[in-house]
Amino acid sequence: MNIPFKNYLLSWVMKKRIHQIYNFKENPIKTQNGVLEYLLEKGKSSLFGVNHNFHEIRSYSEFTQKVKIRTYEEVFPYIEKIRSGERDILWPGKIDWFAKSSGTTNDKSKYIPVSKESLINCHFKGGKDMLSLYSDNFPESEIYNGKGLMMGGSLDFTNQNYTDGDLSAILLDNFPFWVNMHRIPDIETALMKDWESKLQKMTSQALKSDVTNITGIPSWMLVLFKNMLDKSGAKNISEIWPNLELYMHGGVNFEPFKKQFETLIPTNKMNYLEAYNASEGFFGIQDQKHSKDLLLMLDYGIFYEFIPLSEYNNGKREAITLDRIKIGVVYVLIISTNAGLWRHVIGDTIRFTSDNPFRIKIVGRTKSFLNSVGEELMVENTDEALKNCFESDNCSIKDYIVTSVHDENGKVFHHWIIEFVKEPKNKDNFMSCLDKNLRLINSDYDSKRSKNLLLHTPQLTIANKDLFYKWLEKNNRLGGQFKIPRLDSTSKIFNDIIKMNITY
Repeated sequence: MNIPFKNYLLSWVMKKRIHQIYNFKENPIKTQNGVLEYLLEKGKSSLFGVNHNFHEIRSYSEFTQKVKIRTYEEVFPYIEKIRSGERDILWPGKIDWFAKSSGTTNDKSKYIPVSKESLINCHFKGGKDMLSLYSDNFPESEIYNGKGLMMGGSLDFTNQNYTDGDLSAILLDNFPFWVNMHRIPDIETALMKDWESKLQKMTSQALKSDVTNITGIPSWMLVLFKNMLDKSGAKNISEIWPNLELYMHGGVNFEPFKKQFETLIPTNKMNYLEAYNASEGFFGIQDQKHSKDLLLMLDYGIFYEFIPLSEYNNGKREAITLDRIKIGVVYVLIISTNAGLWRHVIGDTIRFTSDNPFRIKIVGRTKSFLNSVGEELMVENTDEALKNCFESDNCSIKDYIVTSVHDENGKVFHHWIIEFVKEPKNKDNFMSCLDKNLRLINSDYDSKRSKNLLLHTPQLTIANKDLFYKWLEKNNRLGGQFKIPRLDSTSKIFNDIIKMNITY
């Protein structure tokens, strides 16, 4: 039911947060110092805090001396204790939720603890801040006059000590009643494990609702759109949802998908808002109308540190704080959080675009890059090069993966598998465009491609229809936040996918 006053009231409530955001933008270092003090004070009663003498720490330098930087594998023994039912291990109290993350570079699931503090003061707060910043940038918005559609994963309730599942499902299951009143699908459908049944039920509810905003991974949202159009016979999504005005997304670079969204939602009132959220925490939000840079959110109970990627790859583990970062340098992100992750390497790499306020761009993953001959190719490079070639060739893609190949003659080249929505007019010209753009974007790639001395001409395999979807289905990764790595340095997933391309 449309209540005219509702949109005004909720917009006003969301905007009240803006002055607090302005405050940490003006006082970033003070804010971060306060976060570290809070984390240490709160965490000193945990087993980790006792083991590392948190009660003795009086400064950041003492913190770095007593707590080493850790990967997930190094913190896993503590996580095992929590999952066996023990309390006060990484964070005081009982951990009731674990965000299950398969990552994108290996087959092993990671279990990220989600405390009550991180759920409320980080993840929920980030979601509300996205709407707050949107309302601030678009005061004429009528987003609250309709419903929001949030596409999430599923939960596993089989263990008595905790609940496992996608972070999106944990959020959905814990939303207050007033949030669930304004969103679809219903909670039973939203948490279903069977993806095909879930898709059909979501489609049925979506076709009956006045949706003004949507949230979810782009590839899965496109699957829903296709199903809606097939069921309804509509030409585009705007015919079904005429009041749709906002898509909130994160976790995957949106550029390869944007053209498809604009085709399916052909309206100039549509806006796209990006966030940087992960199982480990909510880190950044696009806060400007005409820039995709992400404001680093500094008051979510997360303390940030950074290691230059070049040093990290050389085995160095000396981090710096926010006051010492440099614009343009690619950093490995290190976090300490209100869920009990201490100096934790989450595997993401970022680059600062501004230091007043602190804004960032996501560059890629520490394990998702190609560097077979020193080309140092990152996802940021491949996404940008593809975007440039889409625009020049008027084509679009659904998904892609790239790996390095060493053939029997000793040649090294990059092999691409691309699933196109609309194929390029000429495959060879498209790859020439891609290669040329990568050389312009990445000087290391350019030098290694010079005269084919180290890196030879990239090769392309055009994927059969729905190849990536079928790979996800085969590996039980349909729906939720699962995604395929763009750059596969091990070639393991790449080889599996290319074999399927022959089979299907």
